[in-house]
Amino acid sequence: MPIITLTSDFGLKDHYVGTVKGSIFSELPEAQIVDISHLIPPCDILQGAYIFSNTWSHFPAGTIHIVAVNAISSIEHPHVGILHKGHYFIGNDNGLFSLVFPLKPELIVEFNLRQDSDSLTFPTRDIFVKAACHLARGGTLEMLGKRKEKLSERSRLHQPPGELNIRGNIIYIDSAGNLVTDITQSVFKETGKGRNFTIEIAGYNIDKIVGKYSDVADGEMLAFFNSSGFLEIAQNKGNAVKSLKKTMNESIRIEFHPDQNR
Repeated sequence: MPIITLTSDFGLKDHYVGTVKGSIFSELPEAQIVDISHLIPPCDILQGAYIFSNTWSHFPAGTIHIVAVNAISSIEHPHVGILHKGHYFIGNDNGLFSLVFPLKPELIVEFNLRQDSDSLTFPTRDIFVKAACHLARGGTLEMLGKRKEKLSERSRLHQPPGELNIRGNIIYIDSAGNLVTDITQSVFKETGKGRNFTIEIAGYNIDKIVGKYSDVADGEMLAFFNSSGFLEIAQNKGNAVKSLKKTMNESIRIEFHPDQNR
């Protein structure tokens, strides 16, 4: 029986997560369910994409991933199923999946599933669970709807990189107080072309990328590219979010210095 993962913005206080799991077990008593996260802020597509993109590829091929972040359907953003690299993905086409997959998935299907209830407010239980259980029993995506040519797109960068600068946003704050930005290592290299630079955040300037925390003195701010390839700001033996007093979606700027190379 394939694994079914759950990622949502439901939180843990209410009954929603338990209801979804109960619905899966009612159809597939032998199901293997793995929680990725249910603490994504409501409707926060950027955080949802960041957390999920760091997780799904570590599961075995054949895994079915339910992603319920801002899951209510609309004409512009229908419910979809996706096949990519041997994994199945079920969710709302609200731009989140375009941030997860750098390349076009092998197959996208727009669902035409009927709900068993009159309520339109809980599609994770009424549509996503039905689709996931269908796939777990060996069914195909094509049986659930019609092919869709492309996903709705969403860009990470608040401002596209310019000739000598990049302006990005903080998209995630981890439990250690580190600030993850939407600036990727590839964009940094393509824009910087080896030039010296200054990272400007909350009046603090950082002029080098380090490989580990101990490369700077205790209490000093540092910048590095994390294992997912995103620029991260941290404080050695400290808490960057408290020291810099920054929050989600605030900006960060990188200024490259002309005709200066390391």
